[in-house]
Amino acid sequence: MQLSDLKHLKIAVVGAGYGGAAAAKALSLLGADVDVYEQASRIREVGAGIGLRPATMHRFREWGIADAIAGVSSPSDFFEILTATAEPITKEAWPAFGELTRTHLIHRGDFIDALLGVLPEGMVHLGHRLESVQDKGDRSVLTFAGGRTVEADLVVGADGIRSVVRSQLFSDQGPVFSGEHAYRTVISVDDAHGMVTDDNLRMYIGRGTKVYLLPLRHRNQVSFDITALCPDGTWAPRVTKDDLLATVEGFDERLVNITRDLDMDTVNIRAVHDIDPVGTWHSDSVVLVGDAAHSMLHHQGQGANSAIEDAGALADALRRADSPKEALALYQTTRKPVTDELQRISRQGWTEEEIADVFPGQKPATTAPKE
Repeated sequence: MQLSDLKHLKIAVVGAGYGGAAAAKALSLLGADVDVYEQASRIREVGAGIGLRPATMHRFREWGIADAIAGVSSPSDFFEILTATAEPITKEAWPAFGELTRTHLIHRGDFIDALLGVLPEGMVHLGHRLESVQDKGDRSVLTFAGGRTVEADLVVGADGIRSVVRSQLFSDQGPVFSGEHAYRTVISVDDAHGMVTDDNLRMYIGRGTKVYLLPLRHRNQVSFDITALCPDGTWAPRVTKDDLLATVEGFDERLVNITRDLDMDTVNIRAVHDIDPVGTWHSDSVVLVGDAAHSMLHHQGQGANSAIEDAGALADALRRADSPKEALALYQTTRKPVTDELQRISRQGWTEEEIADVFPGQKPATTAPKE
């Protein structure tokens, strides 16, 4: 699109998570008039650490915000997989994207804060819970709780796994329970029983359980994550310290001790869900990005990275195409095959024997979660 056309493009982004904030930054750099609408009254990202891959960091360099991200993250050289008793299985260097770009490990909260911190003041509007979206072809109308309406030439649905935009316009299928729980917290490096000595992610694999140690040494902390098979698909299950200890039975005693020392009030507990691939991500004036388009399990560490790549690809498509309609089609053609494959691979986190131990004679549930 011509620069003059992009400057007259009014864009409404629904959701101020990774995908929404990144899309807002990338699209505003085109000169478009961008506003972000977030249902929360304040931004508070729970969870623990994630890895930002080299291609993601390259996008940040393109957008001129790499220093803001690097300032709250730790560069990492490799990812190591070990047995439950800490015997090495494999060690792989992170894929490279040019000499200057490395994988960076970052806390989710720091990541969101950094992304929102590079957006112009007044762009993000909190306390806007979307109730409906009307697609009128060349424009769309958003209606929020309380009755406020917003009209935009382009609506970007970045409202997560339970996306209102997706459910009203593209797919009414709900989240799919994976058959596993994730227990995540952040602890001091001093409380890691000597298991964190560098800036590299390690995963310890036992039967039906994986334990991740992701250093956040710029914080003098480590992200501690237990992912375990469990038949309880309740969205926010109730789990005790004894339940956590049962998942790491037989693991290296240091990992058991870390688990035993946890303050349960700091542990984020959730049943893990994704969504089935969505056939179409866009209309003429509405498009999905991030988890709203392709929420995936965390086994490949690609959720946040894919959302950033979506934002970059959407901006690229608008720059290259002759109209928003053509741009959205180009964006889907570019990104959907990639994320469909990542969703497929991410669902292969467990062996059939492990699944059979927890779900004898049946597969994990595939219905929308209980509230």
